[in-house]
Amino acid sequence: MKVQCVICDQVEEIHPDSLLGKKLRNHPLVTYMCLPCKERITENTEKRRADGLLPDTSLQVQEEEW
Repeated sequence: MKVQCVICDQVEEIHPDSLLGKKLRNHPLVTYMCLPCKERITENTEKRRADGLLPDTSLQVQEEEW
């Protein structure tokens, strides 16, 4: 199965029966990112979080009153 990275347009071949291949085939809104692009984005995101430029939204929990 041929897939194309949404950032750099690099075309790669993945096995169609792999977990990623099934996810891409069954859910058309799921996009593919190649490993170098994914690593670069992860690295830049961690730098922004460390600098305080990107708020960590996973820790913000709002308590609901009943």
